[in-house]
Amino acid sequence: MRIQKSVPYKSAKSPQYLFFYRGIVCVLTFILILSCVRETKIIKISGQVFGTSYSVSYYSEDGLNFEAQFDSLFYEINKSMSTYQTNSIVSKLNRNKNVLIDAHFLKVLETSREIYKATDGVFDPTIGKLVNAWNFGPEGNIDHLDSLKVDSLMRFVGFNKINRINKSILKPKGIYLDFNAIAKGYAVDVIAEFLNGEHIENYLVELGGELRANGKNPEKGRDWKVGIETPHFDENQSILRTVILQNEAMATSGTYRKFRTDHLGNRYAHIIDTKTGYPSKTNILSVSVIAEYCMTADAYATAFQAMGTERVEAFLRDHPKLKVFLVIENESKALETLAFNGFPEE
Repeated sequence: MRIQKSVPYKSAKSPQYLFFYRGIVCVLTFILILSCVRETKIIKISGQVFGTSYSVSYYSEDGLNFEAQFDSLFYEINKSMSTYQTNSIVSKLNRNKNVLIDAHFLKVLETSREIYKATDGVFDPTIGKLVNAWNFGPEGNIDHLDSLKVDSLMRFVGFNKINRINKSILKPKGIYLDFNAIAKGYAVDVIAEFLNGEHIENYLVELGGELRANGKNPEKGRDWKVGIETPHFDENQSILRTVILQNEAMATSGTYRKFRTDHLGNRYAHIIDTKTGYPSKTNILSVSVIAEYCMTADAYATAFQAMGTERVEAFLRDHPKLKVFLVIENESKALETLAFNGFPEE
């Protein structure tokens, strides 16, 4: 038989209990005040950089504004890889000067090498001389460009000719490096990684149409939703498809804004074919690539423009982690879409 010991009764108004209850009230009051102070803060920062616009939306309990830090990071990237700045690292290298590369340049260089190999040279940052020759780059075109001039410029194409020893770049004189097809995506990743380092869990970074999202949209309480633009050959703009991004990046490359038309009415993309040196003739109007990192998505979006539909489809069978959405123009001049590797539905 178990005997339960009786406990002496104490009134709730006794000094011991009054102290206990007052303590609870104080704690609850403090939590209430703290919750009011640390209310949800949605920070939206936008501006101009790299000849285009950028915007960053993120949630910060403390309302932290990182605009100054973003500007500093953009400045570093420009100083490293902008072909439009004469004193950048890449511009000095293109003038055959000896210069040590920085961490930004190194990261983009090595990622470019990986994608160059994966695409069998379709993605090639040494195509810059041809980009300029066809008047798609920063240094103007070559008058009366013919096959002989194109062939002579092709001698300076080939990323496999670029070597690195520690922080020094070894390349033949005359090779022109241009990371324009990957640098914007890289800049998006730099901002995203900065936010990760600040323990910001919910954000959307956009730069010139390249995107990286993490967590959820705190204003909507759901995953980030972004849009893919309908290809228009005029100044009209409309959304063709909306996409949900879940802790991933998306880059889109379009040929419908920058192209050339020959005397037969054939359109040629601003993407230069690295095998021929000529603008790519393609029916692909837009390529959107979803990947873990934006610079990866950015580079592959450019490469897929030059590959053509059949080669893209074959390539993606061996690269299932890349989700791809193509907008093509069929023989009737109507738009068609193709989705690969589980590119998300609307």
